[in-house]
Amino acid sequence: MAALVETMAYAGEVPWHGLGTKVSNDISVDDMLKESGLDWNVVPVPVFGRMDGKEIKSTYQMLVRDTDQKVLTMITDKWNPVQNSEAFEFFRDFVDAGAMEMHTAGSLQDGKWVWCLAKISESFELFGGDRVDGYLLFSNPHIYGRGVEIRFTPTRVVCNNTLQLSLGTATDNKVRLNHRSTFDPDMVKETLGIASEKMAKYKEMAQFLGSKSYKKEIVAEYMKEVFPGYSKRAIEQANEIKTLTDAQISALGLSRNAKGALDILETQPGANFAPGSWWNAYNACTFMTDHVIGKTQESRLTSAWYGLNKSVKVKALEKAVEYADAA
Repeated sequence: MAALVETMAYAGEVPWHGLGTKVSNDISVDDMLKESGLDWNVVPVPVFGRMDGKEIKSTYQMLVRDTDQKVLTMITDKWNPVQNSEAFEFFRDFVDAGAMEMHTAGSLQDGKWVWCLAKISESFELFGGDRVDGYLLFSNPHIYGRGVEIRFTPTRVVCNNTLQLSLGTATDNKVRLNHRSTFDPDMVKETLGIASEKMAKYKEMAQFLGSKSYKKEIVAEYMKEVFPGYSKRAIEQANEIKTLTDAQISALGLSRNAKGALDILETQPGANFAPGSWWNAYNACTFMTDHVIGKTQESRLTSAWYGLNKSVKVKALEKAVEYADAA
């Protein structure tokens, strides 16, 4: 099986996924593009076939990487590819002004998924030392049917959990663009609203979750909804049972991921901040998705940003807010 991560570079401290080549934390946009191995373009190439000795042109085109002629996807003539350099250009004004710094960039699945992550200069701290840093994740998939997406992605520093949110409406935390129109970075910046407002909203949410305590039997129900797969009997016994064998898990109907999240409630990194709160219950779920579930760090990264675990974390947050509101 081919590696999920093709190329990657990171600045500053080692990122939570632990992957990539380290570069200076004051790296420029242009240098990050090169060091992350993304200084290549995609080129639409016509597709032809032959029938009865005649050449027939298809209405589809191949999207080909210019450095090695690798075919990334098939597109139509209405598809407007966004070059990697254009994706990086989105961050230039912010980086030059000192409002952001380039943090991580790379490609997944042989160049089909390209991203760059920039750290916002603002951060906040709660509960006597629980710091959260803010990032913007720019995803530029070279895959037909997938659009450019720019997402606000705060990270809890003590455990390096990524916390992708749904802050009200769809445009509150992300911007999606299809490839049927030309990419306009100025329009995206205006639509997104950028950093300060998003950090303030997230801080408010974190404070709320940290102010609400859970009951053990209720938090077990919460884990059941986030990681479905265990029975009412398992909820009733979750308080007493700390370590279960595979056979016991099967007998109770308790999913391994739900049990794992329950087991680390009081031991996960950062559990000393707002102990016993819905903030910790939620972070137990994000710790599982970012650091435990999956066979490798590569698969965790891919799933956390673009796969199933991204949806799991969104669900975990929404349910945590619901339970905290009812507490």
